[in-house]
Amino acid sequence: MSVYNQSRSRSIQIIFVLVFIVIIGQLIHLQIFSSKYDVLARNNAIFRKVIYPDRGIIFDRKKRAILENSIMFDLVVTPNEAKGIDTAAFCALLNIDTANYKKRIHDIIFKNTAVKPSVFEPLLSPEMYSKVNENLYKFPGFVLQERSIRTYPYNAAGNILGYIQEVDTGFLRRHKDEGYEMGDYAGYTGLERSYEKILMGQRGIKQLIRDNKSRIQGSFANGEYDTAAIAGRSLRTHIDIELQQLAEALMNNKVGGLVAIDPKTGGILSMVSGPNYDPNDLSGPDGSKNFSRMQLDVSGPMLNRAIAGRYEPGSTYKPLGALIALNEKVVSASYGYPCGGRYTLCGHGKPECTHAGGGHAANVRLAIANSCNAYFAHIYRLTVDNPRYKNVYEGYLHWKEYMNAFGLGVRLGVDLPNENTGGIPDTVVYNRENAGRWTSCTNLTLGIGQDKMQTTPLQMANAMCIIANKGYYYTPHFVKGIEGEGDDDEALLNRFQQKHDVLTNIPDIVFNEVIEGMSDVVKVGTARGAQIEGVEVCAKTGTAENYTILDRRRIKLPDNSMFVCFAPKENPKIAIAVFVQNAGFGATWAAPIARMMMEKYLLDTLTAKSKIDSARIASTNLMPSYFKRLQYKEDSIRAFKWFQVTKDSTYIDRFSLQEPARGPRSPFRKTPTEPELPNWVKILSATSLPERGIEKLKTFSA
Repeated sequence: MSVYNQSRSRSIQIIFVLVFIVIIGQLIHLQIFSSKYDVLARNNAIFRKVIYPDRGIIFDRKKRAILENSIMFDLVVTPNEAKGIDTAAFCALLNIDTANYKKRIHDIIFKNTAVKPSVFEPLLSPEMYSKVNENLYKFPGFVLQERSIRTYPYNAAGNILGYIQEVDTGFLRRHKDEGYEMGDYAGYTGLERSYEKILMGQRGIKQLIRDNKSRIQGSFANGEYDTAAIAGRSLRTHIDIELQQLAEALMNNKVGGLVAIDPKTGGILSMVSGPNYDPNDLSGPDGSKNFSRMQLDVSGPMLNRAIAGRYEPGSTYKPLGALIALNEKVVSASYGYPCGGRYTLCGHGKPECTHAGGGHAANVRLAIANSCNAYFAHIYRLTVDNPRYKNVYEGYLHWKEYMNAFGLGVRLGVDLPNENTGGIPDTVVYNRENAGRWTSCTNLTLGIGQDKMQTTPLQMANAMCIIANKGYYYTPHFVKGIEGEGDDDEALLNRFQQKHDVLTNIPDIVFNEVIEGMSDVVKVGTARGAQIEGVEVCAKTGTAENYTILDRRRIKLPDNSMFVCFAPKENPKIAIAVFVQNAGFGATWAAPIARMMMEKYLLDTLTAKSKIDSARIASTNLMPSYFKRLQYKEDSIRAFKWFQVTKDSTYIDRFSLQEPARGPRSPFRKTPTEPELPNWVKILSATSLPERGIEKLKTFSA
């Protein structure tokens, strides 16, 4: 054999040896060092079942569970394992069409990959669960997943407790380092959101063996690798659920907010936003549908107006104005103003008063009791024009500091998300609007709680706590204790135990003068209907005019009805603020609501008169009439936009004001022989869509 052939033979042998070594090495790697195929084999043989924990329970102040857990089932799919099933039979079982099935599978793969389990149909009804469970063996890749859901035995406190729902991709992005996965539920609003880390618990894992047809055969390794779910921890709150139920009944079919606080602790006893909703509507199989319906409701049942509604406080501000003027020594307790029915010192005769003559503003107490507009407009001017300050701008900023100390124009820090600051305008606003030249007459009506002053019901209830406590308050809050409380929990709750001495520099004698005036409001003044036998109530009524722009016309609406109070006068136990939009005088609607709340809390019952009043008020519908028009406009705009995108006129036909004269021809085609276009086409054409925000209110927004 030639040298050349020997060399060539040796090269081939070397190549074979090297290939053999590589193969042997790869086999050793796969068998000994690599876990890739072990994992794949395990995934084929083992089903990883997530055990979702029970969320923590929420209790009221008397240890009654106002939020509990119940069990339902999700239908979960792993797309890679569901290939080749009888799609038609599966869709018939769930009452969906095949197009819907394909869309859901596509969305699941896009959001969570094809190899991870995802919820295909959440929270099956008992009937659907029975059908699916009986036939599930026919559809590999699908399993039933136990799910703990919320139930609300008292059907109350929806805006306080909040709601939970399955996390979406947006939530996962915002909370990417917090351990959430697709399929988890999280609190989105209310206490569920604020105390999510405490209530959520920790999910567990159960590993189950399955056969070659993906049927579950039992526990893997006798459960050695399972981890138990850890239930969330419970919350103890200051809420009085019976008081809450009464408040919600009284605010039924009304728009506004109500807050009741224990002045000695800052604990919120009750909070209502109207219109309200049953929290059970957002739980269970119909929760998603009800959520969408409420989101589209212009009356805003899911907006918590108690902390996010902005209202001019009107005359409920006057006790605060009196305290400031007395403390600044621009008036004395005996200071009187000769009101003739209107304020004339700014040259325009406004604001007007409901009283004229008779000495109804002869001193501070009488002015509070009779709610004299001219008196409080004047002492506001005396306060900001105080010669102690260089000019009105400096005087105004000092007055604004008082407002912030009372908790107006700032967030109080309640343990709910989305608290609004209200609004106490800065001098920048008036400088901009008046070219830097303005006087105390420019914003005169701040003295009667109007102009640009905006408050929330929570802020006004807290302001009553400050007056009741003669200068201090505790941050309003719901939660007073956490199950298994640790150091982190103590730090979380510690801020609610800190006393805020914001106005304790004001002498008690000044507070006493204003408190006596508020007591006179109930005894002889504008709120005699708020009297409770054996309980001395201190209060202030309020009424504020308001307007709206609707269909490009300025419309006068019924006045807002407002009432603030605390009781008893000595050692106060409850402070309340009630705001009812478009309901009329404060003494007519808001005051009786507050009186019944005080009776229920202080006496644990209602008087015979209040039982009659409660039935009358609860059954009275005070929903603003213009909401119907706003709802019509919003729905019709959505229908038109749907038509623009899909050319489907099914929804827009509901809003036709005049039917086309003939046939299925497009309403956008017009010839000289055709009739006029239908009105809905004119109204909703792209060039004449109503301006968004047209319903913006002049004197309040909520």
